[in-house]
Amino acid sequence: MKAGAAELARRRADMVDHDLARRGIRDGAVLAVMGEVRREDFLPPELAEHAYDDSALPIAASQTISQPYIVAAMAEAAELHTEDRVLEIGAGSGYGAAVLCGLAARVVTVERHPGLAEMAVANLAAFDDDAVLVVEGDGSVGWPALAPYDAIVVTAAGPRVPPSLVAQLADGGRLVMPVGARDGTQRLVRVRRRGVELDEEDLGPVAFVPLIGAEGW
Repeated sequence: MKAGAAELARRRADMVDHDLARRGIRDGAVLAVMGEVRREDFLPPELAEHAYDDSALPIAASQTISQPYIVAAMAEAAELHTEDRVLEIGAGSGYGAAVLCGLAARVVTVERHPGLAEMAVANLAAFDDDAVLVVEGDGSVGWPALAPYDAIVVTAAGPRVPPSLVAQLADGGRLVMPVGARDGTQRLVRVRRRGVELDEEDLGPVAFVPLIGAEGW
């Protein structure tokens, strides 16, 4: 028997408690938004009952929707403020952008797969254009037309932090992305821009699909 709306809401609340708060997510705004955004709306209907499993799930074009913990951890690491402009690389089905929209003023999300970009537009239709913009393109080079960004969140792993993304980061901005081998060891890093200086922190091991593009793989 498929889970109904009330059951999914209960599972979402349990996910926030057990998989996020108890595993170290402390930002109250992140926890609140994760408890509001319906992950099932960004999944194929046949996977809706698994929406609050703490695991990545397939969507389309051999891509995945990230596990809730990773979405929350990256949002927390980006240290978002309500007035921030955010660039997301890898829209997927739009779930990450929906979470970021609840934390920042404007989100631009780039997706290289046309079908996924269309899916994200449809799934994010409830947000107006001032809140989120889905664009199709090579995310490894960002979206310079609307730069600079207060935060950049990259949901695919590259061999290094792309210079084009660093160039689009505002002074004081934070970039969060996985870096490492295409099919091996990867680390989540946070790059903080302070004028011409860049500070990089290692936030721990992760596993992501590869960042494909001119400044990726």
